[in-house]
Amino acid sequence: MPYRVVGVRFKKAGKVYYFDPAACELLPGDEVIVETVRGLEFGQVVVGPIEVVDENVVTPLKKVIRKATEEDRRHLQSVRGKEKHAFVIGEQKIAAHGLPMKLIEVEKTFDESKLIFYFTAEGRIDFRELVKDLAAVFRTRIELRQIGVRDEAKMMGGLGCCGRELCCATWLADFASVSIRMAKEQNLPLNPTKISGICGRLMCCLKYENDLYEEAKEDYPALNSRVMTPDGEGKVTGANIFKKSLTIELKESKMVKEYSLEQIKTHNAGCAGYAGVNCYGQADGNKAPGAGKRPAENKKTGCPAAGRKQCLALGAGPSVQAGRGN
Repeated sequence: MPYRVVGVRFKKAGKVYYFDPAACELLPGDEVIVETVRGLEFGQVVVGPIEVVDENVVTPLKKVIRKATEEDRRHLQSVRGKEKHAFVIGEQKIAAHGLPMKLIEVEKTFDESKLIFYFTAEGRIDFRELVKDLAAVFRTRIELRQIGVRDEAKMMGGLGCCGRELCCATWLADFASVSIRMAKEQNLPLNPTKISGICGRLMCCLKYENDLYEEAKEDYPALNSRVMTPDGEGKVTGANIFKKSLTIELKESKMVKEYSLEQIKTHNAGCAGYAGVNCYGQADGNKAPGAGKRPAENKKTGCPAAGRKQCLALGAGPSVQAGRGN
C-alpha cells in the first residue's frame, strides 16, 4: 500500500525526514509544525507531497500538526535567542569544570523541552557533573552529544579551497565514504594538504566524479600491464582519460612515450582464454565481444578475470525515514 508523505528539513543542508501530511495541503517551501520523537519541531517542506511504497516506510509515520503561523515564527526567534545564551553559559561551565572539550553548537527544541549541546573532544569525556550543573541552571532536560570533525565543519561552515562555501554546510545532507583510492583514480597528488578539506579529512568532492573516472578507465588497460605499441612492447605507466592517451615505458629502450589509445594493442600472450584477442579493436578492426572493458586481474596469477566489480553510486538505494530519529 503506498503512503502519501512530505519531506521536511529542520536545518540548512540537514537530513530530510518524511511525515504524514494528514489533512494539510502542503507544497515545497511551506513552514510546518511536526511531531517528532523529540516533541514538536519547526521545519520546512522540501519534498512532496509524494507517494512511496510501504517497504520504504518505517511505520508509524509521525504527522504534520499544522502549517506554521506568525506566532510560531516569533516563538522560533525567541528559541534561537535562548540558544545563543545557553552557548555562552555552556562555555563558562565547561571551563569551570576544566573539561578538554570544545562546544560547537547548542540546540533547543521548539517546545523548549530539551537543550542539546554538541561538542568535540579527543577522547571520551566524563561530563556527568557538567550535565548536573547545566540542568540546575536551565531547569530542563540536558543532552550532550560528541560529534566528529566533519560534523563540526558542517555546523560551523566556511570556505573550501575552491573559494565556495562548504558543500556540507550548504547542500550536502549526508557524508559519503571517501577513500585515498579515489584520489589515485583521478591522478591527484597524494599530498594531504591538497586533497583534505578544512575538517582535516579527505574532501567530499573526491566522490563526485569518481564513478565517471572508473567508468572511463574501463576502456584502458591496467597500470603495469604489457601492451604493444608502434615502437614495440612496453609497460603501461599512466593514463590520461581526457586526452585518451597512455604513457608507456618501452621494453627495449626504456624510454617513456605517450601514445593515443587507438595506437595500443593489448599483450595477452600466455593468458588462457584471452590469447590473441585485441580487446581494444585497433588496426585489424576485429573487435572481440567485451572489447573496451578492462578485466580485473587475478592477484595470484596476473591473468585477467572475466568481470570487474563496480562501485556503488553515491546515494544509491532510496529509503524513507519516518519522523525525526534523534
